[in-house]
Amino acid sequence: MNEKVENLILDTLKFLSTSDMIDYDSAPIQRLIAERGWKTLAPADRIGKAYDFVRNEILFGYNADDTLPASRVLADGYGQCNTKGTLLMALLRALDVPCRFHGFTIDKRLQRGVVPELVYPLAPRNIIHSWVEVYHEGRWLDLEGFILDQRVLVALQKKFPNRNSLCAYGAGTENLQEPSVEWCGANTYIQKTGINHDYGVYDDPDHFYAGHRQLSGVRGLLYRYIIRHWMNHRVRRMRDGHVPTIPGGESSLVPKALAQKVNDAIF
Repeated sequence: MNEKVENLILDTLKFLSTSDMIDYDSAPIQRLIAERGWKTLAPADRIGKAYDFVRNEILFGYNADDTLPASRVLADGYGQCNTKGTLLMALLRALDVPCRFHGFTIDKRLQRGVVPELVYPLAPRNIIHSWVEVYHEGRWLDLEGFILDQRVLVALQKKFPNRNSLCAYGAGTENLQEPSVEWCGANTYIQKTGINHDYGVYDDPDHFYAGHRQLSGVRGLLYRYIIRHWMNHRVRRMRDGHVPTIPGGESSLVPKALAQKVNDAIF
């Protein structure tokens, strides 16, 4: 075996391996895959089924920690960008689809409307964010559009029927009415316009979180035991069509750069 082929095999294996967080060898994940019959499908359809499951059957919501293993996210039945991404990676690797982790931060204004106004000042300015990159047909594709479940997305579209740009309520898109969230063999996005820093790609989330953590100490305890439950209550109300109004008008609904332009135009 020549060196080029050997390196290719090693690279492929590392994007298919398990880890503490990507625990696809756990019984619940293996049982889900067997029950759904996903392993019998063509590669593109395997990706699509795993993606759609994480997008709509794992509801948008906030778990206790970003570093939960995939099996725990599956048990919770809800998640946000980081935790739903962990589960998606586990499902993809279990289905022999190579994938990797891409870490970022987003501006906290993207979470406004979900984070209650009373505690919004406590939120870090830059919030850890990630998406999954899947290797398909000879290239890496970005998968981010799985974060908001369809009912939350539809609620935002109905709340803002004439808007295209929105950076709030967990969404960050320039095309709210027709965002690229469906799997069709191409990149998908739903929070991209909130990104303000790129940490690059990692083999798995374990390596990323070994060096990047958030909300420790008192703020971490407040989030874990009080604030996230409050946020999940607000998300459930959004899903039912009760989208709260954010103070600040237009400038509070768009990415930071556009918000500055709005403020300059007003003042």
